[in-house]
Amino acid sequence: MKVLLKTIAFVTITTFVYAQYPGIENDIARHRMGEIIVQAKPGDNVTVEQLRHEFWFGAALSNGFGSGRMSESDYKNYEEKFLANFNCAVTENAVKWPSMEREKGKVDYSVVDALLAWTEKHDIPLRAHNLFWGIERFIQPWVKEMDDDELRMTLQNRAETVTRRYKGRFAEYDLNNEMIHGNYYEERLGPEITKLMAQWAHNGDPDAKLFLNDYDVLTGNKLPEYMAQIRKLLAQGVPIAGIGVQGHLHAETFDRNELRRALDSLAIFGLPIRITEFNMPGQRSKYHVQKITTMTPEEEEMNAKELVDYYKICFAHPAVDGILMWGFWAGANWIPVSSLYRRDWSPTPAAEAYRNLIFKEWWTTKSGKADSKGTFTVPAFYGKYKITVNGVTKEVDLPKAKGKVVVKF
Repeated sequence: MKVLLKTIAFVTITTFVYAQYPGIENDIARHRMGEIIVQAKPGDNVTVEQLRHEFWFGAALSNGFGSGRMSESDYKNYEEKFLANFNCAVTENAVKWPSMEREKGKVDYSVVDALLAWTEKHDIPLRAHNLFWGIERFIQPWVKEMDDDELRMTLQNRAETVTRRYKGRFAEYDLNNEMIHGNYYEERLGPEITKLMAQWAHNGDPDAKLFLNDYDVLTGNKLPEYMAQIRKLLAQGVPIAGIGVQGHLHAETFDRNELRRALDSLAIFGLPIRITEFNMPGQRSKYHVQKITTMTPEEEEMNAKELVDYYKICFAHPAVDGILMWGFWAGANWIPVSSLYRRDWSPTPAAEAYRNLIFKEWWTTKSGKADSKGTFTVPAFYGKYKITVNGVTKEVDLPKAKGKVVVKF
């Protein structure tokens, strides 16, 4: 049996090299790297150090972190590990209407306020998930008891109140979650309700960026329905700022070709794409279906490789602007084995693989001397940098929109 297991592991690992696609590294370099040009004196010593990525590498923030329900030790670890790994965040449950207003008229802003204060303190953009969620089983009973007129006024009040209270503070909102899987509000109030929701949200904050968000799209299963819905909403004039696609619905592995096909298809709309809710393994895995909370060492290694493939394919795609995990610690993650850190905060192989990608393979640090013309040029990943010349330091941004930055000393 031991020999057989070793053979299986060997076959899997050797075929894994070809599990992404030929040319993926070239695509990453072409779409994710620009140029830093340092102008100094000939022979000057130059150091270029990356501080953060422009691309969003993020995770969900749990209500426990914002509510003070975590132990002091877990809170400290959660904060430390989040800041060490991620540059953006999304509210897991805090902004959801049932979380904020379980009983009619009793709105609790405390967790949302706490999470926003923390992310702002650490310069982390925060997604608001979500203003509305039309899947009927997730709607509070008191909302469904209203007549149509009261329901419409209540929806308007919810959208305007939240966006006005947090005007300019959330990076973006998921407007009405998972509409291709259920849309109670449209069934009750008609096909224009999504456009009205957007208008109401903009009454509170005219600059609010409103995203769609849905699941089973990157598997290819619901891609046609999502494409049709996006076309319909754009034709109605709904101000869609971006396309959110969840990364839950695969199993222990995922279909590389379907992921690429889905991203290529969604890219035709010319809108930014975010992978909003990522877990590996996913919702169709044995771990979630059978509630298995541990992996063997061999399974952990293979899971790390699956994560690397997924991230590489998304990072190589020019339309994708970010990937956010739906939990990174087994103590606050709906699929515990998909976490970077176990319950005791020890790192999994997935954590090591993730950090190797984000902070080594996709991280730019270079030193050298300016040439005879006083120029030092570095190919670099888009993001924020610290440039040092002979002990003098400047911080600069290298944005994808510009492709290069010139730094003069």
